[in-house]
Amino acid sequence: MLLHIIFAGRVHGVGFRKFVKRKADEFGVKGFVRNLPDGTVEVLAEGDEETLKSFFDAIENGPPLAEVNGIRYEFIEKDGGFDEFKIEY
Repeated sequence: MLLHIIFAGRVHGVGFRKFVKRKADEFGVKGFVRNLPDGTVEVLAEGDEETLKSFFDAIENGPPLAEVNGIRYEFIEKDGGFDEFKIEY
C-alpha cells in the first residue's frame, strides 16, 4: 500500500526531509520525500496500512522548526516497488 502526502506551510529550510527520512527508517517504510517548486513537501511511502498510519501520525506535525498548516493525503491500494526510503533533491 502507498501513502501519498503533501505538506504545506513553513516546510522548506527547516530539516523537514531529513526528519521524514529518519522516521521512515524507524518505521521501516520505503519511498521518498522531496521539496516541490510550489513550496510544499511531497512524501510517497510504501508499507502495510497499520505501519503507514503510525508513520503519518509521527510526521504530521513535522520537525520542531516547521509550521505545517495544510496536509493532503491519500492511501493508494498498490505497491510502489521501492527498495529504500530516500531524500530526492
